[in-house]
Amino acid sequence: MSHILSTVLLDTDYAINFLRGLPEARDIIIPLWQENSAFLSLLSVYELYAGMRAKEKRETDNFINACRIEPITMELTKNAGEYRYKYQQRGITLSIVDCFIAETARIGTHRIATNNKKHYPESSFYPVNDFNADSFSSR
Repeated sequence: MSHILSTVLLDTDYAINFLRGLPEARDIIIPLWQENSAFLSLLSVYELYAGMRAKEKRETDNFINACRIEPITMELTKNAGEYRYKYQQRGITLSIVDCFIAETARIGTHRIATNNKKHYPESSFYPVNDFNADSFSSR
């Protein structure tokens, strides 16, 4: 079995795609789980619960429990605020949640799996638009 080169922070949209059964998301996330390399922000947990129907709770909880959860810390909170300010100065408005996810990825040295590349303007995050399941395995 190939080994993951890096850990991946799953953006909420990617988690939702997995829960909806989209093969592209499953092809990325299942190998990450096998390598214990799939991370989820507490704010993604919040977003999943905010949009979840009662009948989806068990599957959502199973998904969350399969991921490693990144906590929210004072350092992360300050960095997310500075990140948002930096982009506001450039005329780019980012959501608070996306700023937290971006800084969680930076602090944890994770890549971000997302379909919303515009939410993460820093190319160092390697959004999923720039890779596929093969790019996570050893070359």
